[in-house]
Amino acid sequence: MTTAQLVAAPHGGTDRVFPLPHAARVVPAVRRRVRGVLSGWGLPADAAENVLLVVSELVTNALVHARPPATLRLRHVPDGMGRAVRVEVTDQGPAAPPGQCAAVDPDEHGRGLDIVTALSARCGVRADAGEVHRWAEVPVG
Repeated sequence: MTTAQLVAAPHGGTDRVFPLPHAARVVPAVRRRVRGVLSGWGLPADAAENVLLVVSELVTNALVHARPPATLRLRHVPDGMGRAVRVEVTDQGPAAPPGQCAAVDPDEHGRGLDIVTALSARCGVRADAGEVHRWAEVPVG
C-alpha cells in the first residue's frame, strides 16, 4: 500500500491522505496504517476502534461498489462538543447501475452504512466533478 501523504487542512492542522489500491485485500493494511495515525493523535482505544470500524466500512464500500481510483482522508477536527475524526473516502462513483447487485445476499451485505451512521455524530455523501465523497465524523473525546 502507498504511504500516507500529509496535506494541509483548510482550517489548520494536517490531513492524512491514503491512496487506495483497488483490491479488497488492502483493507487490513489500511486499518494498520490508520491505527498508527490514531495512536499518534493519542486517541483512547475505544474511540480509535470506532474510527477504525468506520474506515473499514467506507473503504470496503468504495472498493467493492465503486470505480477506482479511491482515496481515504483523515482529519482530527473539533465537533462542537469535543473532538472528532473526520473520515472521508472519495471514489469515482458506482461501478454498476443501481439494481445490478440484486443477487447480493442481504445477510452478508448492506449493514455497513448503518454501522457508520450509528458510530458517527454526522455523516453524509456529496458528489461533485464525477467523484463521490462519503464522509463521517466520529466523536473521539
